[in-house]
Amino acid sequence: MKIGILTQPLHNNYGGLLQAYALQYYLVKQGHEVLTVDFKGRNKPRFWGIRGIILNSIQKYILCRHVKHVFPITEQKKQFHGQHTRRFASEHIRTTQIITSLNEFTYIKQYQFDAYIVGSDQVWRPFYSPGMPAFFLDFLGDERQSKRIAYAASFGVDHCNEFRKNDLSHYAKRLQQFDAIGVREDSAVELCRDYFAVDAVHVIDPTLLLDKADYCTLVNQDYIQPSMGNMMVYVLDKDPEKQAIISTVANARGLTPYTVMQDETTGIYPPVTQWLRGFMDAEYVVTDSFHGVAFAIIFNKPFIAIGNHDRGLARFTSILAKFGLEERLVFSLQDLTIDKINQPVNFGAVNKLKMAEQQIAYTFLQEALQGEKK
Repeated sequence: MKIGILTQPLHNNYGGLLQAYALQYYLVKQGHEVLTVDFKGRNKPRFWGIRGIILNSIQKYILCRHVKHVFPITEQKKQFHGQHTRRFASEHIRTTQIITSLNEFTYIKQYQFDAYIVGSDQVWRPFYSPGMPAFFLDFLGDERQSKRIAYAASFGVDHCNEFRKNDLSHYAKRLQQFDAIGVREDSAVELCRDYFAVDAVHVIDPTLLLDKADYCTLVNQDYIQPSMGNMMVYVLDKDPEKQAIISTVANARGLTPYTVMQDETTGIYPPVTQWLRGFMDAEYVVTDSFHGVAFAIIFNKPFIAIGNHDRGLARFTSILAKFGLEERLVFSLQDLTIDKINQPVNFGAVNKLKMAEQQIAYTFLQEALQGEKK
């Protein structure tokens, strides 16, 4: 079957890149011909630059968060910063022609896909999604030739307050045309029912469809050097309290922290495989990232997850609950105790749950792709 995947633009987000890779890789292994829509979203809405400057200024000067650039950077700089992440995408993710605006999504119909799969990542979160109408397959109109499927699509949060009322009504109509809907968070099942009048299935993130060995193969192909420490730190929104949490965990465990993030001086993002190597080499992980948690689980590393309200807490609580790991979540230094830090993780039980969830995902996708259309 010829399948087109629609997900967030393939930029410098390690989790975003790896979920896109994982879903395509998984479907290809099932015998399908798969392309991911190469959505760049270059045409920004009016005043987007001013909005970005305001948001960056608030983050940097009011919330005291680490923001490297307040003003937009040039396309040339973006290419330079993303030289490694772009290489990963070009080598490992087969894509369509570049799509730079919502109007250009009609070009995708020329590929004559038998099925479209939307997901994963926060494709249904207005605040994060420049291509929201496309992620509800609006460009297909009412045509019924192709199957419409969502896999691990995410709202990011446990509400629909970011949607305008008219948009909710329109997207509900589109979502009701889908043949199967799989969502990444348990709360999204309720959102689909209450706001869109559709039934949805709770499925795992695409990164969890693959196993540790699949990611180790990628690292070994790139001959990545060992990490400079033994405690992986992947924190997206840095602040003094999170730094105190990192130091407390490192001291309690006698570990040397390291991170794989954008270089402070050059602005270059390290290779995706170096980020993966960070989890391979770690004895412990501290993260405020959903995919940081996902890869700690994949690589069977004990971890502390720092709750990230701004980026959507539902994502954390959902994945932690699914694997019985709710006790790994903290919101402040006060929540962190020596017992919590040293509490072992029963990865034998976690891995059994992961295998069961992989089977659920396999069945969902098989039935969605091979079953009767609505």
